[in-house]
Amino acid sequence: MSPLQSLLLSHRQGHNVGLYSVCCSNEQVLRAAMHVALAHDTLLLIEATSNQVDQFGGYTGMTPPQYRDYVWQLADAEGFPRERLVLGGDHLGPNAWQKLPAAEAMANARVLIEAYVAAGFHKIHLDCSMSCADDPTPLPDAVVAARSAELAVIAERTAVENGLPLPVYVIGTEVPVPGGEASLEGGLAVTTPAAAAQTLAIHQQAFDTPPLRDAWQRVIAMVVQPGVDFDHSSVHDYDPADAGELADFLEQQPRIVFEAHSTDYQRESGLHALVRDHFAILKVGPAATFAYREALFALAAIEAQLLPAGQCSQLPQVLEQVMLAQPKYWQAHYHGDEATLRLLRAFAFSDRCRYYWGEPALVQAVATLFANLEAHAPPLVLLSQYLPEQFRAVRAGALSNTPAELVQFHVGLCLAEYARACSDNQAGTRRENESTQTSVLAKG
Repeated sequence: MSPLQSLLLSHRQGHNVGLYSVCCSNEQVLRAAMHVALAHDTLLLIEATSNQVDQFGGYTGMTPPQYRDYVWQLADAEGFPRERLVLGGDHLGPNAWQKLPAAEAMANARVLIEAYVAAGFHKIHLDCSMSCADDPTPLPDAVVAARSAELAVIAERTAVENGLPLPVYVIGTEVPVPGGEASLEGGLAVTTPAAAAQTLAIHQQAFDTPPLRDAWQRVIAMVVQPGVDFDHSSVHDYDPADAGELADFLEQQPRIVFEAHSTDYQRESGLHALVRDHFAILKVGPAATFAYREALFALAAIEAQLLPAGQCSQLPQVLEQVMLAQPKYWQAHYHGDEATLRLLRAFAFSDRCRYYWGEPALVQAVATLFANLEAHAPPLVLLSQYLPEQFRAVRAGALSNTPAELVQFHVGLCLAEYARACSDNQAGTRRENESTQTSVLAKG
């Protein structure tokens, strides 16, 4: 049994623990995640999506082995033990090739799953829910499950051939497509127990073959919609009452937990309540890179106060120029007049600017910003103005006044909420009202 399975077993045995998953490839975010996991003595689950990383490179330009090596190098540099690091693959299936016929898309998906498992990715989210070019829409549940099982057979064989621990699996996909956020207009439907039961039953049937019967025992979680999401400018907060029937349903199931996607920007009290209600795997991605962008913009504002304009990185302006020159990652998602679009490009909760930080002009702008603030350390008065939490930490001697440390600290403020929510540090019965929960946290 892997440490991940042991943790989730502890949850099912009544301990108020969970697992947070950092879905990101940003270096400063991953370093911050390692700091947080060390500070809170937790496992660290880092996941790549099928959009980010695939056999062709994805939008990060990395294949699964390259991504693994990249994360391992960061872990070694930060002194983070590899044995506490779990790699996961999210939405693995034909997602990136939906415009192709199903036979061709699934051929790519088979190579994708083999590449992830061979590279040592242990937690595998099987997601074949999307319709390909010649598929009906929506895709029948039986087809989704059959395709997922087909990929699981490849995953099992690949792990054995490479002498690796057998993977654990996540099924289901009641979430927005990878990289996209649903509009919250018209409300948000929580998965019904009947729908969850059908997903579970049809996948169990698809796994009921000689190659996969043992693998079914390693299906650790099911993705459902607990009533949390965000769009460009608003957040739908978790309401325990809305998800009560779903939580009750899970208590009757052996072994598995729920996995909650799009938990970004939830209040910390909501994260605690999610874990308590068996949404024991919490996914976070855009909120972490949103915090990264916040910190960079704050540092750019400090830089502008310290140095002549000609010496400054002009980072916010460079980001805007790059996004305008290459609109493919935001143009289909953001709508409105020019003023609205300008605001969304930089500040939207959906944080589609995260796709651009690897562009050469932005890499150079960040390097210039860091070099300027390493040569001219931010005065305390400007830290207090633009990064008040960092100001207090620097004053307390707990943080170095360097740009990389200031950025990582800011991202860590976000991720630490997840680490605390996944720790066994809050008592109480399920579906307590939020005021009681907040009181417990305040005393904690």
